[in-house]
Amino acid sequence: MAMVDQPLYPIAVLIDELKNEDIQLRLNSIRRLSTIARALGEDRTRKELIPFLSENNDDDDEVLLAMAEELGVFVPYVGGVEHANVLLPPLETLCTVEETCVRDKSVESLCRIGAQMREQDLAEHFIPLVKRLAAGEWFTARVSACGLFHIAYPSASEVVKTELRTIYGQLCQDDMPMVRRSAATNLGKFAATVEPAHLKTDIMSVFEELTQDDQDSVRLLAVEGCAALGKLLEPQDCVAHILPVIVNFSQDKSWRVRYMVANQLYELCEAVGPDPTRSELVPAYVRLLRDNEAEVRIAAAGKVTKFSRILSPELAIQHILPCVKELSSDSSQHVRSALASVIMGMAPVLGKDATIEQLLPIFLSLLKDEFPDVRLNIISKLDQVNQVIGIDLLSQSLLPAIVELAEDRHWRVRLAIIEYIPLLASQLGVGFFDDKLGALCMQWLKDKVYSIRDAAANNVKRLAEEFGPDWAMQHIIPQVLDMINDPHYLYRMTILHAISLLAPVLGLEITSSKLLPLVINAAKDRVPNIKFNVAKVLQSLVPIVEESVVESTIRPCLVELSEDPDVDVRFYASQALQSSDQVKMSS
Repeated sequence: MAMVDQPLYPIAVLIDELKNEDIQLRLNSIRRLSTIARALGEDRTRKELIPFLSENNDDDDEVLLAMAEELGVFVPYVGGVEHANVLLPPLETLCTVEETCVRDKSVESLCRIGAQMREQDLAEHFIPLVKRLAAGEWFTARVSACGLFHIAYPSASEVVKTELRTIYGQLCQDDMPMVRRSAATNLGKFAATVEPAHLKTDIMSVFEELTQDDQDSVRLLAVEGCAALGKLLEPQDCVAHILPVIVNFSQDKSWRVRYMVANQLYELCEAVGPDPTRSELVPAYVRLLRDNEAEVRIAAAGKVTKFSRILSPELAIQHILPCVKELSSDSSQHVRSALASVIMGMAPVLGKDATIEQLLPIFLSLLKDEFPDVRLNIISKLDQVNQVIGIDLLSQSLLPAIVELAEDRHWRVRLAIIEYIPLLASQLGVGFFDDKLGALCMQWLKDKVYSIRDAAANNVKRLAEEFGPDWAMQHIIPQVLDMINDPHYLYRMTILHAISLLAPVLGLEITSSKLLPLVINAAKDRVPNIKFNVAKVLQSLVPIVEESVVESTIRPCLVELSEDPDVDVRFYASQALQSSDQVKMSS
């Protein structure tokens, strides 16, 4: 009897769990749909499981979202592509629910299934589904329909294609703004499947209506359509139809539309080509850089370098640079921050002379900005300027500002400077570095913030790699010898961390003669944290030094620490002893 009931068991459990009051149980059940489908087999999945799911659509949004996601990958469980159409009814119902994320996931799953379906099945099942949704009484169905046209259209007959284009045109004029928004969002995808002849007539007339919509939320989505349609049209059509729209949008009364244009302008420039960009879009871009809304200026400022690359250096200097100067002292710190993150990229575009004359003063003013993010964004891109103006000029003009920032009260600014130091060191060369920045690097090892001390230890290691062991012996080791006896235990710990990082770079000889005695001496420290860090450092030194040194110096020290009163010290010492035994056995 049990054997007879076995195939019914999974569906019975599913039904029980899907009706359970506990949402977590219902969710788990939905997420196990593929397992249940495998247990039922393809035939029973089609005849029992899918109809059950179609009826069971009045549930919590979280469960419905999981169901929409699962059904998108269900084609193999219902018997492959030839039976894919059985998955459409439950997803069609989910396309009409009120919760947006459930509808979006259902549309995504329908697109995934539709992309696998055979042409006759699309004509027989998928296209009627799209039409039903597009004619839905409730706006949610019509919103979902807009995202399915690009799947349905290519396999339709000529008559049906005309009908689909007409229906899409009606959706673009729907009474509900949400439907028009969805139509504007999906227009680019749909247009990509439409034949060029109809693209210029039907699609462009629909697009023009969307660009004049009274809702700014619809118009700003039409801005995205500009870039998508621009790539599909011939250059001359693009200039005739798309360019006027972009220019109008850049002066739109809604700042959100202007923000969207500022965000998309580079893509729009690529669509219309270089000549119209220079004549029509440069004035539009300048207007956006001087917009009275800070959000629009932020978006426009972030595209300064990309936009300048399209232009000749002369045009960039003539039109863009005056705006950049204004933005560098903008009242909004976020505008200055957006500018600082990209302005360095203008140096290669403008060339050496213009960079020295025009950009350097702007860099310096941004480096001294009161807002830390602005300073950070400039520091992190200094190498782009160095490539253009050379290290001598860079060091004369920017180094005083860098030294000032190295002691900035915001620790994130200090951290950015530290991370930039190795790159700066390789560009400046050893002589210049020792004069100006060497002392700073050691000073950071005693910073009040742990992240700075940690970064400073890594920095010392990277400098030793850059300048070599001899330089490290001369400039780093003497200072490390001094700092290991610092009265503050946190600074002593930082030095131990620095030693563990330096040892592999400095090699066997310096490690054995200079670094190891310091670590062994630190094992006598009265602070347990220092002692267990000594055990960790000794563990890292075992593979570096000779075996005789391990036996004569490291092991006795670890044995002593393994008998320490503190439990953590004993733990790390024992761990280090085990590790040294493994190294010994493997060698």
